[in-house]
Amino acid sequence: MIEDFALVHAHYPLAFPLAALVVGALVGSFLNVVVYRLPIMLNREWQQQAIAIIDESVNDPTVAQNLRKHLPQSAEKFNLLFPGSRCPSCGSAIRPWHNIPVIGYFLIGGKCASCEAAIGLRYPIVEGATALLTMTVMMAFGPTLSGAALIVLTWALIALALIDYDTQLLPDDITLPLLWLGLVVNFFGLVTPFGNAFLGACLGYLVLWVVFQLFKLVTGKEGMGYGDFKMLAMLGAWLGVQSLPLIIILSSFAGAVIGGAMIAFGRDRTKPIKFGPFLAIAGWIAMMWGDQILARYLALTTV
Repeated sequence: MIEDFALVHAHYPLAFPLAALVVGALVGSFLNVVVYRLPIMLNREWQQQAIAIIDESVNDPTVAQNLRKHLPQSAEKFNLLFPGSRCPSCGSAIRPWHNIPVIGYFLIGGKCASCEAAIGLRYPIVEGATALLTMTVMMAFGPTLSGAALIVLTWALIALALIDYDTQLLPDDITLPLLWLGLVVNFFGLVTPFGNAFLGACLGYLVLWVVFQLFKLVTGKEGMGYGDFKMLAMLGAWLGVQSLPLIIILSSFAGAVIGGAMIAFGRDRTKPIKFGPFLAIAGWIAMMWGDQILARYLALTTV
């Protein structure tokens, strides 16, 4: 089958990039759903766990009932597939042809077809960006198993960056399965040798954990969350231990520059800066051009 893909790619070089563009736009539409719904699903799960703890630990039924009143509950089925897409303002269902990635947004003029409430421009931006990034990975790695695997990683990084930006969460539901998937992918050596992947996962977690502990020891504050450790471990499992220095340098530099600029323009210094988006950007750059950046650095530093 791989040979067939290579043959098609040789005769029709634009076939796979264009297919990747379309698939990426469709996945981008789904990522919008994931970014919005997954944090809500996790919050509801935590509420249910809190209710279970109350029921098990509080003996007085009146006290338990009063505590449960402070935990909102919803009987509506809610996951990544149900209910269907709705207008956040009026609740009306969005018609299928209005859900066409990028195009659908402009068909309805960026407004709900029922109540004409404005729909955020971020939806088509995410769809378009996912399409372009997917095509870029396909063009760089070709119609190969490695290329397909790295496209999946790209989608995960987009979702993690946006969720962390919105909620300061890096869900285990994404980071842990992708960490294991990276190890499985590299068990077959699709991106990097398995030994590199294993060390990358271990050291990726350990490095940020040590930074976290030292920062807490010196300042008495927590400088980042455990989700950041898991995300760097995930990137290490995919890209190997040799990618970690570049990812850490790029993400730290971007965080310092952008964070400093935000503070200069009036951002509250006490509010934490989300590190996940910077890790995602640095990880994707390392995935695409890490070898070239390292080779260029060695060329400049070698006499």
